[in-house]
Amino acid sequence: MSVRATVLYDAPGPNGRRLNRILTYITIAVAILTVVWVGRVLHANGQLEADKWQPFTYGTTWTTYILPGLWGTLKAAVFSVILALLTGTALGLGRLSPNKALRIVCGIIVEFFRAIPVLILMIFAYQLFAKYALFPSTQLAFAAVVFGLTMYNGSVIAEILRSGIRGLPRGQVEAAMALGLSHRQTTFSILLPQAVAAMLPALIAQMVIALKDSALGYQIGYIEVVRSGIQSASYYRNFLAALVVVAIIMIIINYTLTLLAERIEKQLRAGRARRNIFGKVPEHKDQGVETKDRATVDWHDPNHKDLRNQAE
Repeated sequence: MSVRATVLYDAPGPNGRRLNRILTYITIAVAILTVVWVGRVLHANGQLEADKWQPFTYGTTWTTYILPGLWGTLKAAVFSVILALLTGTALGLGRLSPNKALRIVCGIIVEFFRAIPVLILMIFAYQLFAKYALFPSTQLAFAAVVFGLTMYNGSVIAEILRSGIRGLPRGQVEAAMALGLSHRQTTFSILLPQAVAAMLPALIAQMVIALKDSALGYQIGYIEVVRSGIQSASYYRNFLAALVVVAIIMIIINYTLTLLAERIEKQLRAGRARRNIFGKVPEHKDQGVETKDRATVDWHDPNHKDLRNQAE
């Protein structure tokens, strides 16, 4: 078995590998015993019987409960992510503005909404929208969920954007100023494209958070997949089975977004054009040490030739 090393990690020696194997075996044994114990308890309480899981073989269970709830979850997540991106971009750029008053206002908004729990934002928005009739009664819960997710995630995205731009080499700003570019031209033509490209994995991770937080809408009556799963469980009396199915659905969606984030990050590290994130990423052969060179290949040149190790 090959052992990989990095600049921050020394490969363990024989004693270290032996200790790691022992700890691994102990952990696996404890995990197996825990799973067996939980399974015995659930079986003794009749939670693993076939009739508890059979309702999910009915089409009516999915069309009446699960699919409408899943649509509500995805709808709230998509709307809130789009609005959060717009809001976060505006607030992030506002915090970088040369106008001091604008920086202060945007900073207050960001810090305020980052400090308040998402559930409190949803409840507050629901009561506010209901009192002043800002939305139809049928859309109150949806609007409150989208507002809470938008303001919280928008504030986080604003900080991600600001830190991404601040992390770029300062020489680029100085060069742009030397060329006579304005602050707006420098931001939108030079800094923002680079920052957005570098932040894509973090932004997709924030989308995962928005998707999961949409389940908080259950507290204000919003129909999402967790609420619909519990409604299904109340009807069929199979709470464990319903929650397991809902968890599997959420895991599949979140895992898909995570794979997308990893794929984009890999493309960015390879310096590959970002038009097709599903295209094959060229990589150098494994050198035994994780370095950036392994993922950086000049894929644009069809005549590219690796000049390393020519003596072999």
